[in-house]
Formats: sequence, C-alpha cells, structure tokens
Amino acid sequence: MAPALSDILRITSTLLMLMLLTFCMGATNLEAQVGGLANDEVEALLEVATQLGKKGWNPNMTLCNGTDVYNKVVCDCSFPGGVCHVVGIYLMKQDLDGILPKAIQKLPHLKVLYLWANYLSGNIPPEWADTKLELLYLSMNRLTGKIPSYLGKITTLRSLSIANNMFSGTVPPELGDLVNLENLFLSANNLSGELPLALANLTRLKTIWLSRNNFTGRIPEFIQSWKQLNALEIEAGGFTGPIPSNISLLTNLTELRISNLLGNGSEIPNLDSIQNITLLMLSNCNLSGKFPEYLTTKSKLKILDLSFNKLSGPLPENYDGLRSLEKMYLTWNNFTGPIPDWINTRNSLHEIDLSYNNFTSAAKCRETLNLFKSTWGWSYSKPVECLGACSAERYSVHINCGGPAATIGKTTYEADDEKGGAAQYVSTGRDWLKSTTGHFRDDVSSSNTYVAQNMSILRMNNSVLYTEARLTPLSLTYYVPCLANGNYSVKLHFAEIVIRGNRSYYSLGRRVFDVYIQNIVVLKDFNIVTKAGGVDKIW
Repeated sequence: MAPALSDILRITSTLLMLMLLTFCMGATNLEAQVGGLANDEVEALLEVATQLGKKGWNPNMTLCNGTDVYNKVVCDCSFPGGVCHVVGIYLMKQDLDGILPKAIQKLPHLKVLYLWANYLSGNIPPEWADTKLELLYLSMNRLTGKIPSYLGKITTLRSLSIANNMFSGTVPPELGDLVNLENLFLSANNLSGELPLALANLTRLKTIWLSRNNFTGRIPEFIQSWKQLNALEIEAGGFTGPIPSNISLLTNLTELRISNLLGNGSEIPNLDSIQNITLLMLSNCNLSGKFPEYLTTKSKLKILDLSFNKLSGPLPENYDGLRSLEKMYLTWNNFTGPIPDWINTRNSLHEIDLSYNNFTSAAKCRETLNLFKSTWGWSYSKPVECLGACSAERYSVHINCGGPAATIGKTTYEADDEKGGAAQYVSTGRDWLKSTTGHFRDDVSSSNTYVAQNMSILRMNNSVLYTEARLTPLSLTYYVPCLANGNYSVKLHFAEIVIRGNRSYYSLGRRVFDVYIQNIVVLKDFNIVTKAGGVDKIW
C-alpha cells in the first residue's frame, strides 16, 4: 500500500498479526538415532508427506536428524531396543499446498504437530480423533468448513491453534471436553453465533484468542471459570458490550485485549484486583466515565490502550505507580483539563498518544508524544502545535508516503521516509505533518517497522511511488496547514505490495481500512486487492 496525498488523510487499519508459541521436547530431538525408526512409521511419514504436498522425503533418508526448526521430524529413541518413534513433526513456512494428512493416525506416539504458515486446504480429518496429540498448530492456512466436533475427542490436547483460517459456523460444544487445554487460538476465522456454555469446562485455560470473528451476543459470563487465564484476546470478535463485571475475577491476567464491542456503552469495569497486568487494551468499547484512578497503581503495566472511547475528565496528576509504562494510547476520547506534568517530563522512550481530545493546555513537543488535535478549540485554521510557521502559502502538495522524494513528469513528490513510531507527531521542517498511532504486536522495534517494502518486482508505471509504503496499526494522518483557502482535488494512489497473489501463506492476509478526508469517511472497509483487481496493481 503506497498512497500519495494532496490533503489531510487518515487511514485506520488493523493488521492481522499472529503470536506463535514454541515447544521444546527436551532430549527427544536427537541428532542421531540410537536404533532405527520403526518401519511402519517410515511408511506413515512418507504418506504424510504425499498428502501434505511435501517434496523430497524418501525411504532411504534418515528422517529424524533434522536441525531446521521449521522443517524437521523429532524422534524419541529411548524405547526398549533402541527403536525410535516419531513424537513431533515441524513443517512451518513451507508453503505446503496439500491437505491435512489422514496418515497422522498411523503415528501412535506423535504428540506435537506444527503445520502453521502453509497453504493447506480442506478440513481436519476425522481420523485425528484417535490420536494422542498434545500440541496442534494449524494456523495460517486455508482450512474451511465447520470446526469438527470430533476434535473434542483428542482429550490429550494442551494447545490448539486453528487461527487465521476460514473456518465458519459455530464453535462446537464438544471443545469443552478438552479439559487439559491450556491454550486455544480461534482468531481470524469466520466463526459466528454465541460461544457454547461447555467452554466453561476449560478450567486450565491460560490463553484464549477469539478476535476477528463474527460472534454474536455478549462476552459470556462463564469466563469467570477460567481462573488460571493469563491472556484474553477479543479484538473485533463481533461481541456486544458491556464487558462483564466478573472479568475482575480473572486475577491471573497479564494481558487483556478487548476492542470493537457493539451495542450500548458502559464504564470501564473495575480491574483493580488484577495486580500483575502488563498489557491492557480496551479500545473502541463504547466506554464512558473518568480515567480509573486504580490504573495508576499498576506497577507492571507496560502498554495501556483506551483509544476510541468516550472517556472524559482530567488525567490523574500522580503517575508514580506506573513505573513500567512504555506506551499509552488515549486517542479519540473527550479528556479535558491540563496535560499533567508527568507526561511532559517523560523521556522519548515513552510513547504517548493524546491526539483527538479536549485538553486545555498543550504539552512540550517531542517526537514520541502525539498531540494532533489534542486541545480544546482546535481547528484547521489555527496554528498547529509543534509545527513552525509556513514558508509560504501552498496550492498543492504531493507526498510519497513511506518513500523517497520522486519526480514524475512535472510533479515532485516529497519524501516521507522517517522510520515512524507508535505515537509520532512530526513535521521535520516541512509545511505538512504526519501523525501515526499504534505499535505492531510482538514485533521487535526497528527502523523498518513502519515502512513496508515491495515483495516482488513492480512493473507498473511510476513504480517508485509503490516500492515503499507507510504502515501504521491504528491511524495515520497527513495534515497540510499551509494550503491556501480554496477547493482542492484529492487523489489517492494505492497498491498492495506485501500480501501476495500466489500459492503461499503470504497470500492469506487481508488489509481493510477506512479513509477520511476532513473527518468525513470517503472510503469504508477499503480493500486494495479487491478494488485494484489483485496485488501489485494500482488503484
């Protein structure tokens, strides 16, 4: 995606991102086998490879000595007589384009099956109901149909991930039979309906992800049964608010992410009992009321996101208890009063977004403090905080978002090649400024985090405008205060340069966002690939 703008533009996008857990089998990952792999398991592995579309395996290979963490078979050779048995299969990021293999049933000692980030299709075979799997990761594939009820028969499962697929229908109540389950990942499918009451039986759950689905009804009251829960994620799951008050009983939570609740609003639930919270996101949940004072005592809280709500009143003056706070997003609320001194005195390592509020005083300008439209009475005609005087009135502006300066014919596109940030509000001496909000989940900060690079050779005209693109998880705003009064034409240029159109897991994502001009939605749920007719094509 690489837009070039001629006026103020705000793009709000939600990038679908996935956190992957790893598992160590200890001494079972042998470099060399003491004995040999059982013959029937050799045949079963070759059958598995055929059904997956895995090339290169043959009966003359030593299949248990792989060292590639994304492409290996793990064997346990501690059985009597030195016979080896397959206990783990790790085939990730291989772009396998077959189906889930029925032959998994023929590996009776298999405990771990990692097939995430491939191009596998179909559904989960019923034969798998007879396995003794403990860890099953099938995320980021093209699996379709309903979640099969017979998954509930694999009662040995401790982790089940089928996120980022195309499963539809309701969650089967039989999943409640997985009483040993600790981690359940259902995000980014097309699931619908209400969650079954039987899920209350999953009392050992430590992590559950339900985001980006089409569930209905309220977040169920039975979540109070998940007393051991460490991480609860319900971002854009389709649920209706308010957040149940008994969420306060989940005192072991360290991460709580809830966003985009439908229905009527409510105040922020009392979460004071959750002492070890490190990440709290309650974004776009129709929340009203004041900023909760108890949050100032959460000494382990690193990330706080209360953006896109209706919270009001002043911010607390005393934030001494928030010793670990690294990022705070209060974007698009109705906060008032002066901006507290503790925000002014925080160093640049702390990223704070106060944009779109009604504070009565400005804060000190710094690159990691987003103040765009943060004060009461802000208007497009007023001088802008942190932006110097205009060099002259302008009658046009062209920006190569995320890319270098470029000249196309008689038009010069200005560079926008700063690294970006989670709460950035910068003008860098130009007659326009950029506001970015949000950080990328579980991503290590780098100079390239907020700029995308093209994944293949671009053959369209003026490709310099599309080889790099500005990225942001929550919002991106370009503001040009130096334009003379008048009517302007706004032309946007987009191309999808990251998601692929081939038979690869890189083709499985979706990018959907809204475009605003002068606070008016001009493009709703915009999908570049759909509108342009494919990837690497101009819209």
